[in-house]
Amino acid sequence: MPRSPLSFVVPDASAFAKALGQSLKTRHAAGEPPPGHVELLNHVARALGHRNLQALQAAALRSDTLPTPPLALEDRPPPTALTDNARKALGQFDSRGRLVRWPVKYSVQTLAMWVLWTLFDGRRVYTEAEVNQILKAANAFGDHATLRRELINHRLMSRKSDCSEYRKLPARPDPEARALLQAWRLQRRTSTGVRVERDDSPRKRSAARQAAQLPAS
Repeated sequence: MPRSPLSFVVPDASAFAKALGQSLKTRHAAGEPPPGHVELLNHVARALGHRNLQALQAAALRSDTLPTPPLALEDRPPPTALTDNARKALGQFDSRGRLVRWPVKYSVQTLAMWVLWTLFDGRRVYTEAEVNQILKAANAFGDHATLRRELINHRLMSRKSDCSEYRKLPARPDPEARALLQAWRLQRRTSTGVRVERDDSPRKRSAARQAAQLPAS
């Protein structure tokens, strides 16, 4: 087949590896030989939630030809400063970007849901186990079931009646939510930089103490 560049994003590396591994394991259990080049690409595409390689290529082409990527609205500078509710919502997240408590106020809950909405890829289908895995990593209070239910209630995700498939809905955040999303990303980037410096400082302090104990030459 002709060489052609193909760009895609793996939103959850663990879920992707699990899906790809299960697909190859099923093939091996059926006694089939190792997949060839094209068939392996189809396995990768299915692990990403697409029907086959052609469907993945079509989705990538649509993404490349869109004048504005789906999440670009969230990355634009916020048109206004954070509202009181947005500040309260931002305060519910720790420096790692995890939701540390379930907000009491409904309007703050709604804003927090927008942050969780960004963790999913609108071009793929999720199992309930995959949704749970993402939400478990995204909260620090151990209630992924509530977050999963609220994403559905806020119409940010949809699911089949038997809960076998979940999809991210193509919602559009309003200016208040966009400002929160940008502040949330900035908070994560800033705190990551601070942690790196703090991780390095004990070694520096230890080296300084050792140097101070050496006799002068």
